Amino acid sequence: MDSWDKLYDDIVTCRKCSRLVWWREKVAQEKRAAFRDWTYWGRPLPGLGDPHAEVMALGLAPAAHGGNRTGRIFTGDRSGDWLYAALYRAGYANQPTSVSRDDGLRLERAYVAAAVRCAPPDNKPAPQERDNCNPYLRRELALLQELRVIVPLGRFAYDALSLALGRAYRQAGLRRRPPFGHGVEWSLPDGRTVLCSYHPSQRNTFTSTLTQEMFDGIFARVRELART
Repeated sequence: MDSWDKLYDDIVTCRKCSRLVWWREKVAQEKRAAFRDWTYWGRPLPGLGDPHAEVMALGLAPAAHGGNRTGRIFTGDRSGDWLYAALYRAGYANQPTSVSRDDGLRLERAYVAAAVRCAPPDNKPAPQERDNCNPYLRRELALLQELRVIVPLGRFAYDALSLALGRAYRQAGLRRRPPFGHGVEWSLPDGRTVLCSYHPSQRNTFTSTLTQEMFDGIFARVRELART
């Protein structure tokens, strides 16, 4: 039987993708000047959150000087600032920020993960790297037995989720998956809902492609779906 401890160990010791191993360790050694006093994590990142989560937020990959530095997904970068603030406003986090692994952040009924577990060069993982990580996502989805809503943040995460949910697509009789778009939602045969959101990247937030109101709307809808 699978377990959270086994999944954690399998993820943090993974070396499947030579390009990602090289990059994450290179960044951890060379560092950024602003973080020269940090000991970088420099390994793959497991998911974070409540094993009784009703919602999963699925991102793209750790940032080179964010999660790859802190050892916690979506921590220490601007995307994480947006995500944890939104989770806090929705009542899923005990504080609105996350800057390190020991800063006291707790997620309640929420779980955060990434399609790719290592920081990629230029923040652009390859499709094969996504596929190599996909079994970890499938295992998380199986372990999160109270999960009601899955929120893929961006098209790349949506593609990874679609791969992980291949069997569920077929059971739903879907020949083609619904197209990605902010706010697009559809139900799985087991009662879970996929609810799409734009990724809270700087490109999207600086250009107002994703606004705070839009992002809060996603998690307000999550609350509605989780209660039904």
